[in-house]
Amino acid sequence: MSPLFAIGVGPVELVVVSLVILLLFGNRLPSVMRSMGKGITEFKKGVAGIEDDADKEKTAPKSNG
Repeated sequence: MSPLFAIGVGPVELVVVSLVILLLFGNRLPSVMRSMGKGITEFKKGVAGIEDDADKEKTAPKSNG
């Protein structure tokens, strides 16, 4: 059983929500989805950059300054 269905969201509710979103955004839906995709991509790049910085700190030799 999917976690969505465990909390009471069934196929009928998903269809209703999809129709409401379609009515609200209409012809702007492709541009909204494109913007969301770009945002997700930027977020993933940011997370990867933070992980790379953390890896560099782990492998960098420590100075006894």
